Amino acid sequence: MKQADLDRILAGMLSAHPRISDLNFTVGRPCQVAADGKLQPVAMDLATSHLIPFQTEQLALALMNDDRRLLADLFRHGSCDFSYDLPGGPRFRVNVFSQRGVYSIVMRKLESKIPTVEDLKLPDCFKAMAKEKNGIIFFTGATGTGKTTSLAAILDEVNRTEQLHVITLEDPIEFVHSHKKATFNQRELGKDFDAFAGGLRAALRQAPHVILVGEIRDRETVDVALNAAETGHLVFSTLHTTSAGHTINRILGMYSTEEERQVRSRLADSLRWVVGQRLLPKIKGGRVAIFEIMQNNIRVKDSIINGESEGKTFYEIIESGQAYNMRTFDQHIVRLFEQGLIDEETSLAYASSRASVRQGIDQVKSRRGEKTSDIDGLSIDADWEEEPKDLF
Repeated sequence: MKQADLDRILAGMLSAHPRISDLNFTVGRPCQVAADGKLQPVAMDLATSHLIPFQTEQLALALMNDDRRLLADLFRHGSCDFSYDLPGGPRFRVNVFSQRGVYSIVMRKLESKIPTVEDLKLPDCFKAMAKEKNGIIFFTGATGTGKTTSLAAILDEVNRTEQLHVITLEDPIEFVHSHKKATFNQRELGKDFDAFAGGLRAALRQAPHVILVGEIRDRETVDVALNAAETGHLVFSTLHTTSAGHTINRILGMYSTEEERQVRSRLADSLRWVVGQRLLPKIKGGRVAIFEIMQNNIRVKDSIINGESEGKTFYEIIESGQAYNMRTFDQHIVRLFEQGLIDEETSLAYASSRASVRQGIDQVKSRRGEKTSDIDGLSIDADWEEEPKDLF
């Protein structure tokens, strides 16, 4: 496939919807775009209405542009990641992978403009994260929930306010930061370094103040990240976990029982924040981000060192920690429901604790004077008399 034909297909798909996040090419399906979290077919001028294996293979080869490293990754591991620039259009993060002997492609559309904390209407504590001088900050959540975008906004805050050296290790580079007050060096996995652990170890010799590690994937990367945080660097990274508590347990689970006590102590001293992120569908279309935010304090540190117990779970600590800029997903969900941005069904579907969200929704409804129950017509039967029981 010629490059011009590939670019024509991509441009045509991008024009199909104003809020596209992904392009999807799967055998047996038409070309599809993901908009507002849902896949939608796009009619394209192709020889077939549904993609066939030859077409997805040709698309993949055109995107990889005969790159030997990418081809080796695809054949050896069954998938490969890279970026693609559409001339005159956006950049994409591309994943080509094999399934049932054929190739599929998912292309994540990347924003060219670096968002600010104000643009994204992020909580004020995100600016406090940008002012941290050392330690480690984790952003967690599923793929496509906006973790990278939020981190880009925090790094832009650093860029605008601090004269620091920032090194990013990414797979692939998504947001390209220009030099403002800070100096940025952005390195891409496969092109500039071979593995996150090795790239992070090398970064410690490059005099950085702030390090972004695209993803914590293994124990070795955790070890080096903790070492960097302990030696005066501020480290940002991401994990694919569902909550702050799961993040702590996921990290501890990478170590043996004999090593756990030492790791708990190191993590308790180095951790600064854990931010969980999800995207919820709004009532009037589009999506809105919700956050679970945990800041390290004495109670959090105690639960990391000694483990969670009754009354000392990370969820309960966050729930009662609003004075420390903390919030649970459920508290944020109830707030968005009160603002009229999401409906009751969505609120309960994305809740961590349905009982907590149900209670919060009922309180909101009660303040509005709305019904909190579907049960109607209850009354006391004044004429009812219980028949005496036969004692024998």
